[in-house]
Amino acid sequence: MLQESSYLDWNNSFDVLNKAHQLGLFVLVIGPKGTGKTTLVREFAKRKDAKLESINFSLRTRESHLVGTKTLENGSVGFDEGILIKSMKEGSMLYLDEINSAEADVLLRLDEALDDRRQIVLKESTGETIEAKKDWFVVATINPLTHVGTKELPPQLISRFPVRIRLEYPPEEIELEIIKRHVSGPNDEKLILGIKLANTLRQAAAVEELYYSPSLRETISYAKLLASGTSPKEAANIVFANVYAQWGNVEYQKVSDIITSMFGN
Repeated sequence: MLQESSYLDWNNSFDVLNKAHQLGLFVLVIGPKGTGKTTLVREFAKRKDAKLESINFSLRTRESHLVGTKTLENGSVGFDEGILIKSMKEGSMLYLDEINSAEADVLLRLDEALDDRRQIVLKESTGETIEAKKDWFVVATINPLTHVGTKELPPQLISRFPVRIRLEYPPEEIELEIIKRHVSGPNDEKLILGIKLANTLRQAAAVEELYYSPSLRETISYAKLLASGTSPKEAANIVFANVYAQWGNVEYQKVSDIITSMFGN
């Protein structure tokens, strides 16, 4: 993930987020891992000077994480509010990361809170109805269905997020500018070579010729190794090639051959 102070809004995402925030429309950010979705949301909250509550969804996320759980302390029954309830009550900005990795029962509770009424019944506690503050704002992100653990969102839940931002890997010249905001020292020619390699691997992964697609985080790491005195080819092997060994020698050799063809022997 990119540093917040170094985020480059290359596709005018902040403008779209600002308009959605003004109109009270929830936002869905769509794109592969490593394109800066989380950093975009964090930077937007920072610019708005808004408190940001966030939750990263997985198969292990339960309703209790969102809504809350009963507690027992000194013989008294209480209720520990979940992140969704806290955010609705406070009117804070709520970030639902990788929402399409959540289980169906979790999505149902979200759907209840995200409809036009902006309210949810606390059936886990007193049965009271929680209504969100007027300035409550929600941003969710999803990864493409090709990513492990993701699933198609129900149409009614997608409709709760009428503003959609598509965030892909940036063009090479933009990626170079992003890297140079994080790292100083390496010359542009060496950096561009690493970016071209990353894009070659991303394109191969997109058509399922490779298992993994490098993120912006990895091109920045490549640049940092260059700045430390590592040669371009060695840096490419360390950052880009070695990870493919987990899928076996054939996969690793494919990437190794690509690096040799681009960087030489």
